[in-house]
Amino acid sequence: MTNLVIDIGNTLTKVAVFKLDELLMVEQFEHVDAGWLDELSNKYEADRAIISSVKKRVEPWQAGLEKKLSLVYFNYLMTSGIHNHYLTPDTLGTDRLAAVIGASYMYPGKNSLVIAGGTCITYDYVDSNRNYFGGSISPGLNLRYKAVNNYTAGLPLINTDADFTAEYGNNTETAIRSGVQNGIKYELTGFIESYKANNPQLNIVLSGGDSIFFDTLLKNSIFAPYIKIEPYLVLKGLNAAIQKHND
Repeated sequence: MTNLVIDIGNTLTKVAVFKLDELLMVEQFEHVDAGWLDELSNKYEADRAIISSVKKRVEPWQAGLEKKLSLVYFNYLMTSGIHNHYLTPDTLGTDRLAAVIGASYMYPGKNSLVIAGGTCITYDYVDSNRNYFGGSISPGLNLRYKAVNNYTAGLPLINTDADFTAEYGNNTETAIRSGVQNGIKYELTGFIESYKANNPQLNIVLSGGDSIFFDTLLKNSIFAPYIKIEPYLVLKGLNAAIQKHND
C-alpha cells in the first residue's frame, strides 16, 4: 500500500510518499503545483492520501486529489491509539498531534518529549502508555529575529548563525544573536530539565525545519545521548494515522 502524505504548514507544504512505513521521497514547497502532484501520484501508484493543514482554506489542487485517490483529512479524532487528554482536542494543532503519534509509533514504550522547531517551537510529551496531556508553544527562531526588527525602531533584521557560540554579544548584531539563539538554548534545556526530573530516561525527539540547529545547540549538553533527530516526524505520524485509519 502506497500513501501520499501532505502536511500544509504555516509557511511550507511538505509532500511525502510512503510504501507502508518506508519513506520513498519528500519535498517541500511554498505553493504546490496540481500537475506535479498528479504526476507524483501516478509515478508511485499511490493508493490513498492524507492531508493535514494548520490553515482553514481549501487548496486549489485538493478537489482533483479527492477524485483520484482515497483521501482523508487528518483531524483530532484520528488519534491512532494515543489517549488524548487535551481539554480542547478540536483546537489542538494537527501538526502537534501528528508529531506525538509519530513519536509514539516510532518509539513504543518510551516517555518522549517532542520538540518541533518551525514557525513556532512546540513541546509535547507523550508517556510510555501513549497518554498525551498537552504541551507548550513559543515563538520560533526566525519569528524571534523578525520580532526584534519589527517591534523596535532601530534594531536590524539579521539571520541565524549556526556557528555563533559566544555567551554574549559585543555589538548590536551579536547581542541580538546571543539573545535569540542563546535564549532558545536556555529555553530548550529548561524544558528538558523539567521533564527529565520525573523521567530520567526521557526520550527527546527533535523535529521540524530547525531540528538540526537545535541539535547543534544541545550537542555539548548532558542531554545529547537522549536526543533523536526526526525531521519528518509529522509526516511519519500522518502515515501511521492513515494506516491505522484504514485497518
